[in-house]
Amino acid sequence: MEIDLPRGVRARLDPAERYGLRLTLVGLAIVLVAVPFSTLTFQVLDQGGLTRADGRLANSLNRWVHGRPGVVPMLDAVSFLGKLPVLFVVVAVASLWLWRPSRKRAVIFLAVTSLGGGIVDSLVKAAVDRPRPVVDHPVATALGKSFPSGHAMSSTVTYGALLVAVWPLLRPGLRRLAVVFTVMLVLAVGTSRLFLGVHFVTDVVGGYVLGLAWLAGATAVFAVWREEVVVAEVVTGVYDPEA
Repeated sequence: MEIDLPRGVRARLDPAERYGLRLTLVGLAIVLVAVPFSTLTFQVLDQGGLTRADGRLANSLNRWVHGRPGVVPMLDAVSFLGKLPVLFVVVAVASLWLWRPSRKRAVIFLAVTSLGGGIVDSLVKAAVDRPRPVVDHPVATALGKSFPSGHAMSSTVTYGALLVAVWPLLRPGLRRLAVVFTVMLVLAVGTSRLFLGVHFVTDVVGGYVLGLAWLAGATAVFAVWREEVVVAEVVTGVYDPEA
């Protein structure tokens, strides 16, 4: 039996509509990501059982690293890839490599998404105001507040946005490899912060979740913007299929 849906609902579920199914699915994904992030944030603010478990785990990881000092330089090297100055260099180099008039939208997307992610991270840190873990044997220091992890969020946003920006340029055989490499890199950066004792597990998870939400929203806006510009270029006869 065919269900007669309201016109607005049909438009939202129609794959042929420019603002239809794609944006609906992205909006749903953002909501699904926002729910666990909100839950984590309330748990952190409440300082309940999850927060106490966080502290115990942070100390356990710190003791493990303290007994294996040889792993600290490796952890520092991985963590270095998530530092803001390094990510700014990544964005700058990638932008220069990508730059040509037909790809300017991808460059703008990469820069704005990365910068915006850093701003969102700073605002949430200031609002939650969570102190860093206090561990028995510190092997690293970090400034600023703890939740969410800036390394986890910024690496998710920047390396994820870079993947989106270069996606049309990758051969099909390289795309899966690029996805696997990006995911492993982002996971490694966040995990290194845990073992260095400068973040709780919930900080890193919160950084990943918030970063994914920001990246999904920015990617949706970029996709619609690119589609609208392509339509305009086709109409005016200046369409570049490599853009």
